[in-house]
Amino acid sequence: MYKKLTFILILSISVTLPLLAQTIEFVPNKPFRLNAATADINTKSSEKVADERLTNKEGVTLKSGIEQAIEGERDEPDLIFRVKAPDAGRYVMHSYAVTDEEGAALMKKASSKYESMYMRIQIDDQRATKRVVYVPWDRPLQRSGKFALTGEEQEIKIWLPRGVRLEYLQLQTYVPPKVPEAAVNYKPTMTPPASHPRILVNKETLPLVKARLQADEHKAAWEKVKKAALVPFVFEFDPSEEMSFNADLEVAAEMKAFYYLMTGDREIGREAIELMAPYLSHVEFGNLLDITREMGRAIFIASEVYDWTYDLLTEDEKKLMVNNLMRLADDMEIGWPPFLTSIVNGHGNEAQVNRDLLAMSIAIYNENPLPYQYTSYAVLETLVPMRKFEYQSPRHNQGVGYAAYRFAWEMHAAWLMYRMTDKPAFDDNIKDVSKYFLYMRTPNGQMLRDGDGFGAGAPGKPYYWKSPMVMFLMSAYSADPVVKGEFLRHGGLNSNPVLFLLLNDPELKAEPSLESLPLTIDFGPILGSMITRTGWDISDESDDVVAEIKGGGYHFGNHQHADAGSMQLYYRGFQLGDIGLYKFYGTPYDLGFNKRSISHSMMLAVDPDEEFYRSKANDGGARFNQRAPTSAEQVQTDPWFDNGKVVSASYGPSEMKPPFSYFSVDLEGAYSYKISKYTRSFMFLNLENESVPAAIILTDDMQTSNPNFKKYWQINTLNVPEKTADGLILNSKRGDKVGKTHVQMLVPSPDKRTIEIFSGEKANSAFETQFEAPPSSHPEGRANRIMISPENANGRDRFLTVFQIVDGNTEPLPINYKETDVSYVIYLADRVISMSNSSELIDKSFLIDIPSKGKGVYQVALAGLEAGKWVVKNKRGKVELNAQVEDGKNTIFFEAGKGSYTIERVDSA
Repeated sequence: MYKKLTFILILSISVTLPLLAQTIEFVPNKPFRLNAATADINTKSSEKVADERLTNKEGVTLKSGIEQAIEGERDEPDLIFRVKAPDAGRYVMHSYAVTDEEGAALMKKASSKYESMYMRIQIDDQRATKRVVYVPWDRPLQRSGKFALTGEEQEIKIWLPRGVRLEYLQLQTYVPPKVPEAAVNYKPTMTPPASHPRILVNKETLPLVKARLQADEHKAAWEKVKKAALVPFVFEFDPSEEMSFNADLEVAAEMKAFYYLMTGDREIGREAIELMAPYLSHVEFGNLLDITREMGRAIFIASEVYDWTYDLLTEDEKKLMVNNLMRLADDMEIGWPPFLTSIVNGHGNEAQVNRDLLAMSIAIYNENPLPYQYTSYAVLETLVPMRKFEYQSPRHNQGVGYAAYRFAWEMHAAWLMYRMTDKPAFDDNIKDVSKYFLYMRTPNGQMLRDGDGFGAGAPGKPYYWKSPMVMFLMSAYSADPVVKGEFLRHGGLNSNPVLFLLLNDPELKAEPSLESLPLTIDFGPILGSMITRTGWDISDESDDVVAEIKGGGYHFGNHQHADAGSMQLYYRGFQLGDIGLYKFYGTPYDLGFNKRSISHSMMLAVDPDEEFYRSKANDGGARFNQRAPTSAEQVQTDPWFDNGKVVSASYGPSEMKPPFSYFSVDLEGAYSYKISKYTRSFMFLNLENESVPAAIILTDDMQTSNPNFKKYWQINTLNVPEKTADGLILNSKRGDKVGKTHVQMLVPSPDKRTIEIFSGEKANSAFETQFEAPPSSHPEGRANRIMISPENANGRDRFLTVFQIVDGNTEPLPINYKETDVSYVIYLADRVISMSNSSELIDKSFLIDIPSKGKGVYQVALAGLEAGKWVVKNKRGKVELNAQVEDGKNTIFFEAGKGSYTIERVDSA
């Protein structure tokens, strides 16, 4: 049973007609719609207009030639809704509007959320507010925010922007997020000390921070803080008008509060309070996309001021600041209590809990311990165990750009808890995530592509991808000189001298070189992948090769792409890899192409009946997951998050400079039921040859549940490829240097396969569905997709491909190839490589021949072997090598001269 509530809506068709009264019953917590076309319309400025896109087929828009009055230029609103709420309380308002030709043209030109379209809202004679009514992508329904209604008859006045057609407003009783049962009576294991300060510095560490101010490494930052703190900040506002956020004021208050903390200058400390207290009580943030980030920054800095100047605050000031901090907390995207979304992924994993609400709860713990109870529960009981599980693979699931942003906030949480208690809250494996940012670096200073967005500057111009905040927080937390060296290459933390002075250790000397890092990294089982390279030269003249293979582990949704099994290869530019562009989340192009398998270099298999999330396109790729798991238990037990399984990851014999790097992954779980079995194996060879620096051997063994599901072996490249008799030639150029990749497909043979190349706009398609890439100067917007498919329909298809990376017009090295019952054997330069020719590990004997062509000793790598004891015997049956093949590595490496050798398993693991 539910209580029936009454919402009395008094409407007028136009200003000249009498008011009509309607009594409408609605269910609590259900949306209630106010149709604009039946509101009280100002016929001088506005008019009804027919539009088939709208549910009611009509909306309200400004008349031609009428200027908008969003900033209060006109007292008379464009329309008025007269309402009587069922009860006094807070109600969530949404608006629904579409654009006309004028608005559509404005939105097409828009490059950011700040060019959204606003309407002006005023309830009765309260202070008016601006709220976004349309954004630069197709999202007609907008959440305007929470508004207090009295339960008496009221007016909701609307001033429209030019270019929109408003169909309705929607009101719904606001219900706060539910507190998890485990958090209701939660007793935190780590709590703030009784004393202040306790945000990023406590009573014990305060003397250390003060002493470090005199270090040479800190002089410039300290001078910057002093200069800013000692300059008065003029702050004036009209309390009758809405006051937008003021980043300069916030920074000024932070500088002054920190200066007081360091020097005890009470006058400057009071200036910080007198800036922040009135600002908090009047600032409004509206509903701009992701405005919670700007709101959170205000909460965080206000919390610093509160904590660092605590002994200067009056009781009234404490009460005012606490009340307004909680007011702003209530408007955060994650809600209050902070459980509207998960803290482990999405926007909930950003600053709003990890820094902003956590800092607030620490600052006001004495006055109100409940916020800390809730935020510490989210951090300590949800985020910390999840990351302990995830960071077994030292990379971030959201891709380079979002990783840098979100991981920086996790590091804030780590630092806030550590500096508050002098004890770490997170598992030590959080320190290893820096490896992800180091290894993703390409020789031209960009980053390998991963997730939404990518680390690339303007085409043709020097560029070094930077995220100084995340590199600083990691280097300071892990006390790693190599990471500190990378932080300095990112340009330092000039924009945040206060944080730098709080956390930097001037005695930790930066290591400028990356040469101490191995050339290959295996990222482990949670986010399966391997990155390997021929060197650490990051410069305009670098001739290093970098390659990545990924797949296996788990899929964490949101900005992670459906790219299990995908490859990237860089040599004097990107030879092959990803071609998606990211501008706005959730557009048809974003969900149908950018995030999908089709924009990555990986295998596709088309079931004509398969459907994908929010996309009409069927690209034949991996399953599409946009849902994030909330716990380590869920991600391991729910098959929805399955992204395949890493079978093998091995490199050596030198750890620092391995001649081979091998990765094999079972990808059946990453695809839908259409795939019965699929394994991709990757062998990278560092040939140490200036003309042919590296090669890759790639095997694919895919079986579909229906032999009529057509398979496509696909690679994507930025420059138009050249077809050859046995494959392709890819190319890229950096400066005057040209790099090429000769792609030779050995299985299937040319007479048993077809090849298609889609270039330019045609590349931005998924079979019959054509997409429009967002405007961009980057070549990804008009790139090339190469698709090779077997001539005949088969349940099972195998592919064996060799990539040779060569300097300019250098001819590729000759390749010899044979197949045993269980393996492919490739002869290239002084290497002999054996790889399983199926999805199974090799568990029986086979023979390989080492040729004699003046090469002398060959390096032999045998991959895909079942774990256990193996022997290598010469032609006479003498054992040349006893080898223990490790589970998860499945390789043997040795050197041998001419002859026939039997590879024999002598017992089980």
